[in-house]
Amino acid sequence: MKHPQLTLISLLFFTSAIAETFKNLDSHPQFPCKPPHFSSYPFCNVSLSIKQRAISLVSFLTLTEKVGQLSNTAASVPRLGIPPYEWWSESLHGIADNGPGVSFNGSISSATSFPQVIVSASSFNRTLWYEIGSAVAVEARAMYNGGQAGLTFWAPNINVFRDPRWGRGQETPGEDPKVVSEYGVEFVRGFQENRKRKVLTRRFGDGVVDDDARYDDDGDDGKLMVSACCKHFTAYDLEKWGNFTRYDFNAVVTEQDMEDTYQPPFQSCIRDGKASCLMCSYNAVNGVPACAQEDLLKKARVEWGFEGYITSDCDAVATIFEYQGYTKSPEEAVADAIKAGVDINCGTYMLRNTKSAILKGKVSEEQVDQALLNLFAVQLRLGLFDGDPREGLYAKLGSNDICSSDHRKLALEAARQGIVLLKNDHKLLPLKKNHVSSLAIVGPMANNISNMGGTYTGKPCQRKTLFTELLEYVKKTSYVSGCSDVSCDSDNGFGEALAIAKGADFVIVVAGLDLSQETEDKDRVSLSLPGKQRDLVSSVAAVSKKPVILVLTGGGPVDVTFAKTDPRIGSIIWIGYPGETGGQALAEIIFGDFNPGGKLPMTWYPESFTDVAMSDMHMRADSSRGYPGRTYRFYTGPQVYSFGTGLSYTKFDYKITSAPTRLSLSELLPQQSSHKKLLLQHGEEEQLRYLQLDDAMVTSCETLRFHVRVNVSNTGEIDGSHVLMMYSKMPPVISGVPEKQLIGFDRVHVHSNEMIETVFVIDPCKHLIVANDVGKRVIPLGIHVLFLGDLLQHSLSVEL
Repeated sequence: MKHPQLTLISLLFFTSAIAETFKNLDSHPQFPCKPPHFSSYPFCNVSLSIKQRAISLVSFLTLTEKVGQLSNTAASVPRLGIPPYEWWSESLHGIADNGPGVSFNGSISSATSFPQVIVSASSFNRTLWYEIGSAVAVEARAMYNGGQAGLTFWAPNINVFRDPRWGRGQETPGEDPKVVSEYGVEFVRGFQENRKRKVLTRRFGDGVVDDDARYDDDGDDGKLMVSACCKHFTAYDLEKWGNFTRYDFNAVVTEQDMEDTYQPPFQSCIRDGKASCLMCSYNAVNGVPACAQEDLLKKARVEWGFEGYITSDCDAVATIFEYQGYTKSPEEAVADAIKAGVDINCGTYMLRNTKSAILKGKVSEEQVDQALLNLFAVQLRLGLFDGDPREGLYAKLGSNDICSSDHRKLALEAARQGIVLLKNDHKLLPLKKNHVSSLAIVGPMANNISNMGGTYTGKPCQRKTLFTELLEYVKKTSYVSGCSDVSCDSDNGFGEALAIAKGADFVIVVAGLDLSQETEDKDRVSLSLPGKQRDLVSSVAAVSKKPVILVLTGGGPVDVTFAKTDPRIGSIIWIGYPGETGGQALAEIIFGDFNPGGKLPMTWYPESFTDVAMSDMHMRADSSRGYPGRTYRFYTGPQVYSFGTGLSYTKFDYKITSAPTRLSLSELLPQQSSHKKLLLQHGEEEQLRYLQLDDAMVTSCETLRFHVRVNVSNTGEIDGSHVLMMYSKMPPVISGVPEKQLIGFDRVHVHSNEMIETVFVIDPCKHLIVANDVGKRVIPLGIHVLFLGDLLQHSLSVEL
């Protein structure tokens, strides 16, 4: 959430506001409603509802005081005992100081750095995602108690990883809308849950539990431990490419793609995760800036049940006028955003232009009041008007709860489960510790910890490099960078790298990406290894005694076809940005102390994919214009590695033991409907090809849920975890049907020579649907093929 270029006045406003906030955080001023001062106001009365208290609070404010709340750095109201508040804190994969709400300059100087989201997503473990959200929330509250963080955090990033060049794809759970949706739900639930709530079922990697039965709301008026934010709404996944930037890009999206790709994660994050914040993005969507998209923002509240506040990205309200030229004045930009449903602007654009917009009749004070009701309701749910929130339920959380052994173990487990083994010819791995006399490590990232966390990384608890952790296994380990940095513009260091490679028993080459190649405000132009990295890898492999082990860093896909097909490169491991415990996780996998089980959450494309315009938002392939489509659901071109690729040191077999062969949808139809009547809607001579769903059908569809039971056997000699992926290939009765579509996944742990059963619960109105060309959800009628991986298939006839 970096700012576009701001004016000098804007920067002065912003800097002054940040300074006021940090003064507030450091000195612990009087909290609103803390006795004996100011506690007599109605908005301090905890017996009233949140809504009643919010209405009361707004009624006391003057117009100037109201406008002062419309920024991420909300102004104080001294006469009511209200201090300034900083809304902008970051917690993508651990508490980070990218925003002004978090500071590590105090008694707390670090926080647990979990793997980057794309790595945790590779575990395909819902429970792990929930636990990460929960652990980050504990550290957030602990930092708040120490005066070093706010309570409103702008995570998770749930944009679909549409294009492999996107610099922020690393922040997302990948390319599949279902996976992205479920990650968002689990992280938000873990992050926001009031700790008085009872978690009914939580087991690492054990079976599938019905989401609806997992949580128990104790009727506490929606109280929050901390607040999470679903971002960036919507169709945002371009930073800088060609002549386009995220500040002025107009994403042209079909109704079909919007319904079944771009919007599902946000709908789930709001409807199922109950997120208390939504962030609108910089870009325009079909000609209208996202933060002025009244139809989309209102849909979130009215249809999805959103109860929270909407913030702009920084400074996305300014871009409506300044970059996109959508309005004729700053006042109109502010008015359009407020009327659309934006409650605060990250930055100062609303502070400087809202009063003028009201005086010019562009927006009403009553519409500003509605924004304030949304803002104060969230603060009330966080306990900020119940006296000192540090004296309540979370009073004991402090520095001992940050960087705790439990949190670091969780970070380690996330890295272990997320790392993906892509190649392992002739069972090169795992190495046997007692059989490795010497080890050579080559690559600029192998001994560099600074970028191992990826974007939005705070101050890690411990900082150990990959090289340091590998030293724990083989004392005779040497290291040479080979390249001066990840850009690898010169081969001057190759000679030294070749020298240590020739003399070592085994060689590990660490190649790939870091934040100099992909990050916020920076997209990639190539999918190949940067600079001369490929030459380094191949040169080292040519002189090594044994096939080398290639370790790949970075969040975006890399075209490593050369390494995939080179017999001198025996194993390839993708570690992404594995966080502060990533080195230990990698060493454990290489030496067999942990059996890898991660799967790629995104397709790895060849370099030729860069011929596709990044600005083309279409998901579906179009052969008439040579467009190959995007993601495993629609892509028709060659792949380096497919979505869901990931190897293990053991072998798993599985079979479907129970599943229906026929599914009738007739009970979804109203009683007065008939098969003939439905046929007439499509023409008397045309056979009914699909059933279009409405909300009533979706509700009654729960009665049609069915179970697919699967036995999973570990036929190898090593215990391990396996990610089961169930796909559906639906009949091509309408245009744009996916090549295949993930409808269920589960990570199971199976001991050697043992078998377990797992169950997939399939809801036909959620899992067997696709959007038609006008964006309506339909269930195609005919034969749906369910299959696990690419092998085991089961036919299901869906009919009326």
